[in-house]
Amino acid sequence: MALKPISVREIEEKTMDVFEAVVVMTQRSKQIIHQRMVERMLDNEGEIELTVLDAIPEEKDPEDYIELEKPSTVAIDDFLAGQVKWHYIDQIDE
Repeated sequence: MALKPISVREIEEKTMDVFEAVVVMTQRSKQIIHQRMVERMLDNEGEIELTVLDAIPEEKDPEDYIELEKPSTVAIDDFLAGQVKWHYIDQIDE
């Protein structure tokens, strides 16, 4: 569950720009958070009708709690395993 120390050399194997790697891992972490929120909302959809601005109700039963790995840890592991692909969007100068 805990994040292990990461060598800069491991990151440089994927990209030579460390800042690029941080941005890619951050975006992947945001995707994971979004996926988990959508899954949670879909699980609760049959029970509660939510509108766009409603907050997700908190589950108060500790027996139902499932501890998931932190999104940042999953994103870093995915990046280092080579499971994250990214590309640049060309700027259009008008």
